[in-house]
Amino acid sequence: MTHYDLAIIGSGSGNSLITPEWDGRKVAVIDGGTFGGTCLNVGCIPTKMFVYPAQLAAAPAEAGRLGVDQNLEGVRWRDIRDRIFGRIDAISEGGRRYRDEELENVTLYSEYVRFTGSHSLETASGAEITADQIVIAAGSRPVLPDIPGITLPQVHTSDTVMRVDDLPERILILGGGYIAAEFGFVFSAFGSQVTMAVRSGALLRSQDETVSERFTAAAAEQWDVRLNHTVDSLAENTDGSVRAVLSGPAGSTEIDVDLVLVATGRVPNTDRLDFAAAGFDLEDDGRAAVDEYQRVLSGGQPVSGIWALGDVSGEHQLKHVANHEARVVSHNLLHPEDLQAASHRFVPAAVFSHPQVASVGLTEAQARDHAAQHGMDLAVAVQDYGSTAYGWAMEDSTGFVKLLADRSTGQLLGAHIMGHEASMLVQPLVQAMAFGLDAHSMARGQYWIHPALTEVVENALLSLDTKPQP
Repeated sequence: MTHYDLAIIGSGSGNSLITPEWDGRKVAVIDGGTFGGTCLNVGCIPTKMFVYPAQLAAAPAEAGRLGVDQNLEGVRWRDIRDRIFGRIDAISEGGRRYRDEELENVTLYSEYVRFTGSHSLETASGAEITADQIVIAAGSRPVLPDIPGITLPQVHTSDTVMRVDDLPERILILGGGYIAAEFGFVFSAFGSQVTMAVRSGALLRSQDETVSERFTAAAAEQWDVRLNHTVDSLAENTDGSVRAVLSGPAGSTEIDVDLVLVATGRVPNTDRLDFAAAGFDLEDDGRAAVDEYQRVLSGGQPVSGIWALGDVSGEHQLKHVANHEARVVSHNLLHPEDLQAASHRFVPAAVFSHPQVASVGLTEAQARDHAAQHGMDLAVAVQDYGSTAYGWAMEDSTGFVKLLADRSTGQLLGAHIMGHEASMLVQPLVQAMAFGLDAHSMARGQYWIHPALTEVVENALLSLDTKPQP
């Protein structure tokens, strides 16, 4: 049995906890997956590195609407893939080598692990580890629904689909969330015929209702979107393609595709860690239960020296949230007498599809419930991109900004944007919410560059009909 001052389960955001303050202390990093975690290897970074060339591939169609004739001569899938992972794999390997070979005080266990007690662990090979402090940053993984044929080699998740050898001619995507929306755009822009099977009646259902409704309509113009459909079975054809049986309102249908992408959600990896042996609490959805300081709970009380961060404990499953929580845990590990709380008040998120979507704060339904509970008068404004000069330049007919605010104070409660560069347009609204800037002051207290697209945010703020603040 080997004892450490600090043991970290997971090499994503948890890897950043090894600061110079730990020099001279014994640290273990334990990860049975690819070093660097989800974001680097199978998540945010490679997906966006696919999204950008997909935007270039989709540009000729957009240009044609404006009188500019362009042609897409082809997409070199393997060149795109190899450029992306040639860079990412080198970063992952460099990080692994640095932790494993160059830091004398750090021991890397490249295997999975489970708890045998609150402060004791056993690796897959049988190594026993104890530690004064343990940080659980083990992430999440894709869900595989119980469907006949789900284990066929042509069936992929976001963990594997980006590394396939060839661009599929026909692809079936199961799911209607952000992963499905992003990959639907990437593959369709590259030339694949995309069919999307969605169990519900809309895509991006966790978004504001207006966003979900308008995005679903925009998606249906690009892909074969089958709403209220489930996949009953998958079977391999003699030519190597896959026959999928779908059930919907009109009955069953069969389609043949070359690749199936399962994008039906992700689950935290707590079930692989044997929380029961440690006596740790779980939330109803399987996440590790933590307090505001990211301390793991047992019987509702924090366990001394046990912390969790990122997807394994958080509801947001966003890298910027995991990084924030890692900074909080890093401080709290070293300063137990001065604990800092994590803040999840205004967490923004974006969907890098076509159109792009970004949001922060409450949806309209949530805001109306909040207003009713607190006796608040809710102000709502929707401003179309096409109402601004830059929107005219793009001939945009789908983009919009939707804002929700307390009418009496002008404090923003939520912001939702769909359209060109939504992920950048939302940032000043995040800043306003985080620092308490009211809508009227934000709109009138600064210059807005004309005729930049940011004018759509300005005009949405002015349309909120909130009271000027003294």
